[in-house]
Amino acid sequence: MTSLLSLQTRPAVDPPVIAEKRERLLRIFRDMESVVVGFSGGIDSTLVAAAAHEALGDRALMVIAESESYPKAELDLALEIARGRGWNVRVVETSELQNPEYQKNDGTRCYFCKAELFTHLKAIAEAEGYQAIAYGANVDDMADWRPGHQAAKERAVRSPLYEAGMTKPEIREVARQMGLPNWNKPAMACLSSRIPYGTPVTAETLAKIEAAEDVLRALGLSQFRVRHHDTVARIEVPRDQFAALLDAEMADRIVAGIKQAGYLYVTLDLQGFRSGSMNEMLPR
Repeated sequence: MTSLLSLQTRPAVDPPVIAEKRERLLRIFRDMESVVVGFSGGIDSTLVAAAAHEALGDRALMVIAESESYPKAELDLALEIARGRGWNVRVVETSELQNPEYQKNDGTRCYFCKAELFTHLKAIAEAEGYQAIAYGANVDDMADWRPGHQAAKERAVRSPLYEAGMTKPEIREVARQMGLPNWNKPAMACLSSRIPYGTPVTAETLAKIEAAEDVLRALGLSQFRVRHHDTVARIEVPRDQFAALLDAEMADRIVAGIKQAGYLYVTLDLQGFRSGSMNEMLPR
């Protein structure tokens, strides 16, 4: 069976601009003197962590937040990257799921998630003498609904990629130049983003979503979502992968695996993969 792993090609960017923005990013970190970085293993936070380490060495601490909403596969990848590159890394447990405001899952859910994360990062920074806190927001993020940015602003958490004026293609190119192994890794948001706004977030639902997505991951997919709709699992993949998924053998394996995860029905979204599709229900 042909693998469905879909890697992005090298982005078209202006080399002088890339060089200038990379140096600007390093300069931002040097000016911080020391920093605690919220690190998830996604390409944005990975570049933040890599630049922080290059500029500050062990005066940069990468903190991974472990919770029910963070896929174990992503945690394992983040630790592999950090340890492989010799970064100062730590895992902390966060408890956003204990917050009723997070559980009710209205349009501000991400605010309470980031508030929980930044509370932990701030406690570490204050206890251990780190001068700044940073995370991976970038210029392109500002085009979508991201209430987590408000939590960052309220707590004086820095967004070095945004401050350096870096877009997603530029981030990927700098990451490629720095030899980061996940420079072309598709974005992977938290598991709660698979649940429609207004449907409560529970540990049981998150575990079911993770088990369903593990089925797709095991079959070689890299860019996908399993959106949760009660008894229905709605699969999003890029349209150029539809034919492979609808192959009879592949489809049977997917259906069997996702039903075993706890869903009654399995559907394929004909609009294809789109990041943040649950935000489509929010008022514009």
